Amino acid sequence: MPDAIFEIVNSFHDGEVLPSLSFRGIVPPLVTPLAARDQLDVEGLERLLEHVIAGGVSGVFILGTTGEAPSLSYRLRREMITRTVERVAGRLPVLVGVTDTAFVESVELAKFAAEAGADAAVLTTPYYFPAGQTELTAYVQNITPLIPLPLMLYNMPGLTKVWFEVDTLRSLSEIQSIIGVKDSSGDLNYFRQLCDLKSLRPDWSILLGPEALLADAIRLGGDGGVSGGANIAPKLFADCYRALVQGDQAAADLCCRRIETLQQIYEIGKYASRYIKATKSALSLLEICSDLPADPFNRFLAPERARVRVVLEELGLL
Repeated sequence: MPDAIFEIVNSFHDGEVLPSLSFRGIVPPLVTPLAARDQLDVEGLERLLEHVIAGGVSGVFILGTTGEAPSLSYRLRREMITRTVERVAGRLPVLVGVTDTAFVESVELAKFAAEAGADAAVLTTPYYFPAGQTELTAYVQNITPLIPLPLMLYNMPGLTKVWFEVDTLRSLSEIQSIIGVKDSSGDLNYFRQLCDLKSLRPDWSILLGPEALLADAIRLGGDGGVSGGANIAPKLFADCYRALVQGDQAAADLCCRRIETLQQIYEIGKYASRYIKATKSALSLLEICSDLPADPFNRFLAPERARVRVVLEELGLL
């Protein structure tokens, strides 16, 4: 069963009480299924949501990196939020990425997500113009009172050019509506320092992005993973997490080896977009949703799809 804990904390939102989510387990960063440019693959999204829920995940995170959020229109982002919340229907928490280069657009999307019934917002460092840590601290302090949802911070320096430095997060830990950090840096020393912040905020969830490091994350005190491969094989990742926290080393080792096999699909193709294209290609082969990525990217052609198929067949997924 999914393992998400719900509790209530007092926030800084004008004395209001906001629900705060504490997560343990696997929260897949959902792809955004597309039928055409600026058109959601609605049936594919419904199948994908049922697929990951049946696999035992602990929540879903939409409009993140794997969800291609910066490449989507604001209209489509809102449709993705509405349809996801409606389909999930309270069975799992729904986290929504609200990052934008414009402060006001992040706030407006967070407000829309709250009105739609989402459970939490996720915010990374604003991209394009790199912010200094003093600027970043003020940015989060200024935006948090305007976001009517519990907020998870998202460290993604590979794409945003800026880290949430540990001292910055230590300062931001005073904001009670912040519920934790998702880290996609791949730096385990940094991740360990994030886990140490639980001495200040024991309610925080510290989640890891790179799925190959899931076992290391749990060993260091992390609470789970935001694993892109869980779009494809949610049960594998949920089983891996469960084996790791229960100390079943044999089962964990088996799951980790299967995850390593799955990761071979990310080696197909030569552009950075191959991670998203490989994931969508796999989902298409599984007949879950369309493999169309957002512009400016192209879907895998037949030779690449054939290589993805080989990996899925090796894992018994096809």
